[in-house]
Formats: sequence, structure tokens, C-alpha cells
Amino acid sequence: MLNEDRLFPAEPITRAIAKRLYQSVRSLPIVSPHGHTQAAWFAHNQAFPDPAKLFVQPDHYVFRMLYSQGVSLESLEIGKAVIDDPHSVWRIFAEHYYLFRGTPTRLWLDYAFQELFGLTERLSAATADRYFDSISEKLATPEFLPRALYERFGIEVLATTDSPLDSLEDHRLIRESGWSGRIIPTFRPDPVVDPEFHGFRDNIRKLGELTGEDTDNYSGYLHALAKSRERFKALGATATDHGHPTPATANLSRGEAEALYGKIISGNASAAEQELFRAQMLTEMAGMSLRDGLVMQIHPGSLRNHNQQIYEQYGRDMGADIPTATDYVRSLRPLLEKYGNESGLTVILFTLDETTYSRELAPLAGHYPCLKLGPPWWFHDSFEGMMRFRERATETAGFYNTVGFNDDTRAFLSIPARHDVARRVDCAYLAKLVADHRLEEDEAFEIVQDLTVNLVRRAYRLQKAG
Repeated sequence: MLNEDRLFPAEPITRAIAKRLYQSVRSLPIVSPHGHTQAAWFAHNQAFPDPAKLFVQPDHYVFRMLYSQGVSLESLEIGKAVIDDPHSVWRIFAEHYYLFRGTPTRLWLDYAFQELFGLTERLSAATADRYFDSISEKLATPEFLPRALYERFGIEVLATTDSPLDSLEDHRLIRESGWSGRIIPTFRPDPVVDPEFHGFRDNIRKLGELTGEDTDNYSGYLHALAKSRERFKALGATATDHGHPTPATANLSRGEAEALYGKIISGNASAAEQELFRAQMLTEMAGMSLRDGLVMQIHPGSLRNHNQQIYEQYGRDMGADIPTATDYVRSLRPLLEKYGNESGLTVILFTLDETTYSRELAPLAGHYPCLKLGPPWWFHDSFEGMMRFRERATETAGFYNTVGFNDDTRAFLSIPARHDVARRVDCAYLAKLVADHRLEEDEAFEIVQDLTVNLVRRAYRLQKAG
């Protein structure tokens, strides 16, 4: 199914350069500093139950496409802890596999089917049962247990994304097991900093109970957050992650912040006051990162749970999150006025608004010492999206104000495929620079090594294992 020259330039000279570059990085370790896999998989190391549970249910890239074509989430058994009829779910997926033509999802899935399971016939209604039986048979073997796959994939470190309310018990179990794999948590405080988050006031109360702090007042609330961050750091965390609707930041006086917090926890805050609180908390978190060393990631610009009916029936993260236009220059200014010149702080910016690459993000990261640009994210982690990012950001920010690649996935088996696509795209982009005599080939070899492993290790403060 997969051509060895996929994603490389069609022009022979440029393609040859890209292939040479790719050979130098194709087998390098995978560093995955941001994603949504589950620590429980590695803590308990149990076999994945069936192909539908592995490929369909956790991957909103998959089921949102099927849903857009009239396939009901009920028929895919989305949301069920145990799939009653995985064979039926798989057949529905296979019958609609043609929908993924031309998408990055198709590349990722074909890679997993071929490279992991040896399946080279295209998935379709005709091959559905053969696929299901072959994958099921392999999932029952020790070689396909989560820890074995982690090692087979050549993963150096894998970060999960976790709530401050999470016990992190699975991370503790991994540590205590003696297994050498490096699975680390990432501090995602959205449930306790976003007043619109479901159960927000109960979450604040639970945060106080977990930390022994009085979260009825602003000082106690900030102490509780700082304690939570230290708990994450003790289990290996090197980063935080913030999924706010906008990148708005604020720099309120202590009195103003305390008064605003009182309104927030009373439940009487207006929409504007809720946005101001989120803005203030991004600045507070930047200050905490400067003190405790955690790298700060900001993932704004998604109008989450756009489909209210699906949200009410299934909850969050059901493929109905839609990108919105985003203003970084004005929004980030309060935070940058306070902390932007601090070289000891690292803030990694992501966007779903590609119009900001050359107009806002590259100029900001090309000036402020604390800012770095995260890779194309979510809707844009495709060949075209990655190429657009390189073309629009590099001319102002260069390569060294970016942070390499992260896969940001819930689908564990897609990790090698996603990193392979990123490496191929970077090689294709660098090959064109070499062919155009804008870069020497020896420099391209250095850059592709940096883009693959060195920049991500450095930006996320991840030392090479061993």
C-alpha cells in the first residue's frame, strides 16, 4: 500500500536529496512530549481488546469523518467501556474506509496496517473480516502488549495529558514496576481554571481537598495549583498545557484578581469576567513556570463541543471542536510585558488559525526570548499543513524558534506513522532549499537531526534517556 517515496518531491534531483536526508533520521528515537494516550495502558500492560477498540473508538479523526457521512455514533458504540459487537463496528469502518482518501488519517492507518500487522491489501468491505481476524490474532500475542509496542516503536519518552484532579496512580505504578519505559504526565489545569468547564466549582473544591489548601480564597487557590504542579513534577512532568478558547492574557493587581476570583467561585461571573479570569490564569501560570521550570504550552482557538446534542449525549472530545480566528499579538501582550524577556521561561504557542503563522506567531517568536512555536496541530498535522507551517514561519522565526514535532494523539498505534510523516515533510522541505541553493546539504543534515530529536528534547527539557 505504501510507496517508499511517499511525500517526497516528484522532481528527481530534489527527491534524491530528500531521500538521503530521510535515511539519516528515519530510525531515530521518537520523542513524544505532548499527547493523549493513557498511562493505564502501560501501568497494567494488558492486551488491547479488539481492532475496533484500538483503531475506531479512541480516534476522533476516524469517527468524526464517519459521522459526517451519516454513520451514527451509536452504531460505532462510541462511549462504551466495552464494545458489545466489535466485529460489526469494524465492518462499518471498513465499508467507509474510502472516505479517508487523501487525508493524513489514511496515511497513518495504512502505515499501521502494513508496518505493524503486515496487511498490504487495502481495507474495504471485502477485506474487513480478514483484517479483523489478523489484527485480533496479533493483539493476543506478547509482542503487541502496550509496553512491547512502546519499545518496538523506539519511543524515548511519551507524555500523557492529565487533570490536576487525577491521582496519577497509573504513573506511580509505572515508576514502581521497574519497567524502563519513560511515561510522564503533563499538567492540564483546564478543569480548575476555566469557569465554563463542566463541574468547575466542584473541581475547585476537590483541588482544595487534594492539596490541603483553602480554595475559597485566591491565595489558597494559587497555592493549591502550585502544589499540584509539584506533584506532577515528582512523577517526571516537564510541561503544562492550556486549552483555552483564546490566548487572552491579563495582568491584574492582586486586589483585582482576588475580587474577580470571588465572583468566579460564587457562580455569578459574566462571560466577560470568565474570559478575564482565564486570561489572568495564563499569566499566573507563566509566573509559576518561571519559578518551577515547567514548560508552558498554550493550545487556543478551538470552539469546543460545537455540536450541543452530541456533547449532551456523549460529553467532551467527540470530534465536534471547530477552529476559530485567533489574535495573538494583542492577546499575549499583558503576559509578555511581564515575562516575555525572561530567557528562563519557555512558552510554546500552537494555533488552529494558519493565517497567524507569518503575520503574528513567527514575528513574536522571532523576537521574545521566552516564545517558541509548536508544530502544526490537530486539523493541520498533514503534509500540506506541515509544509505551510515551514514555508510561512521559517522566513521570520527560523528553525530554531520551533520545537520539532509532537503527535498530540489518543491513538497509540498512529504515533510511529505521525512521526514518519513529519520526518518526510521536513526532509522534503529541506531538500527544496538545498536544490534551490538556499541551503548547503551538510546544513540540511544538521537541521533535520535537530527538527527530529534535538529541538524537542531541548524545548521540553527532556534529556536523552540512558
